[in-house]
Amino acid sequence: MTWHPPDDFRPVLPRHCFLELCLASRQAFYNSRVQQTWRWFGTQDPVSLPHIRQAGATGVVSALHHIYGGDAWPIEEVLKRRAQIESAGLTWSVVESIPVHNSIKLQIGPFRHFTDAWKDSLRAIARTGVKVVCYNFMPLLDWTRTDLRWQLPSTGYALRFDVTDFAAYDLFILRRRHAEYDHTSERVASARTRYEEMSPARRNELEQTIIAGLPGGEGSHDRAGLQKWIAEYEGMKPDDLRANLISFLQEVVPVAGELGVRLAIHPDDPPWSLFGLPRVVSAASDARAILAGVDSEANGLTFCVGSYGARADNDLVAMVKEFAPRIHFVHLRQVTREPDGSFYEAEHLNGSSDMVAVIYEILLEEMRRKNHGRPDHEIPMRPDHGHLLADDISRPTNPGYSLIGRLKGLAELRGVIHGLKYTHPDLAG
Repeated sequence: MTWHPPDDFRPVLPRHCFLELCLASRQAFYNSRVQQTWRWFGTQDPVSLPHIRQAGATGVVSALHHIYGGDAWPIEEVLKRRAQIESAGLTWSVVESIPVHNSIKLQIGPFRHFTDAWKDSLRAIARTGVKVVCYNFMPLLDWTRTDLRWQLPSTGYALRFDVTDFAAYDLFILRRRHAEYDHTSERVASARTRYEEMSPARRNELEQTIIAGLPGGEGSHDRAGLQKWIAEYEGMKPDDLRANLISFLQEVVPVAGELGVRLAIHPDDPPWSLFGLPRVVSAASDARAILAGVDSEANGLTFCVGSYGARADNDLVAMVKEFAPRIHFVHLRQVTREPDGSFYEAEHLNGSSDMVAVIYEILLEEMRRKNHGRPDHEIPMRPDHGHLLADDISRPTNPGYSLIGRLKGLAELRGVIHGLKYTHPDLAG
């Protein structure tokens, strides 16, 4: 897709006036811009805080990944994480994520206990000064891929979700009850062929990739545990899960509002049903229902270009325009969609979505907020899911979170932001 700029993008002005406007816009870029952030998984992350500073990011996106069972985060641990980040000359800008326990999504058992724990974590976070909390409401599995080292023509590696591989796992390895009803007959046939072609080692690798948990996810499963949880969700429809989400938001959004914290729900990844489980943060209609369900500035979105962009029926530019006032966090990552629904992580500026147009709309929203005196006029963004490149190929890395790939992505995104502000006068502060 190619971005077509507005009709007034190239101002018809005398050359000296245009240059003056460009210089003013360039100065505005340095004075006010999208806050550039970087995800950090704590002291065990192969990418260190000094590396993040070297990349040019000023903010850190982090969480207490060692407390991911739904318990409340102790204030001592939260303050310790802030101190680690600030000691490197950086700011803790966004919490990603406070896990939402499965009992909350199901509204069963100890869900009230875990809802209260979630509120307590919010209170601890607010004491550190962090103003944005990203979270998700995906049932059972967090973000999911079928290949963590899919080789690109460049000889680098990308994350990939292959719909046939996933169906092969669902149907013939997990052998989920009634799984055949959730796949077309053509998909079942192709999945059977794919399964029969897989070596035992590839079958095991596929299972570990899907259910063992990816960085930032909310836990891992073994096959028996996964089957048990799927049974817990049996019979749940999208309307049921959506109602449970709204019920949860009715509990936590008022607390966030009182604390001055903005919640930003992350879309489903991938944005469709897996294992027959409903997903309700996948399309524009879902975002609309969430924001209307609890109409508060504290109830907002994480706009993930890659997640929403994995569906061809999502018009990303139209979505940013519609939801801009409630977008509190942005993941600028890119995917390339394939005809059968598979996708892989693409270069940040070259994929199936118009990244430049999305960034343009985000910058316009920043200017609107600044003009209205909103304290959150700088929207934090991060370059998500970089390719595995160069020396990182032979080094320990978290899948999707290598240093060089994200460094390349951030540099490209920074160039787009700079270019738009330099050439477009209405983005000058």
